Amino acid sequence: MSNPLASFEKLVSSIPNAELGNLFGKPCGKIDKKAFVAFFEEEMVFKVGRTANEALLKKYKGSQLFDPSGKGRPMKDWLQVPSSYSKDWKKLAELAREFCFG
Repeated sequence: MSNPLASFEKLVSSIPNAELGNLFGKPCGKIDKKAFVAFFEEEMVFKVGRTANEALLKKYKGSQLFDPSGKGRPMKDWLQVPSSYSKDWKKLAELAREFCFG
């Protein structure tokens, strides 16, 4: 992938009612001012919930819980997925949208 940020922005723009914004100073996708995806360290972050994270951490090697502070305090509902899985980002963004907005 040549430009992960551009891919992230394009993906957010393709989701109905989503708009680009910021979450902790990081680019994110929001619906009704509520973040459901973000972009951090050239990877995409999805708010999919703790239950989904357990299975997704096993499926996406190199994934981790999102820790925007870098101080060992991860956000347990958010999963950071490497750009090597960018082909699945759209599917994961839809999962995050469903988790956050039903």
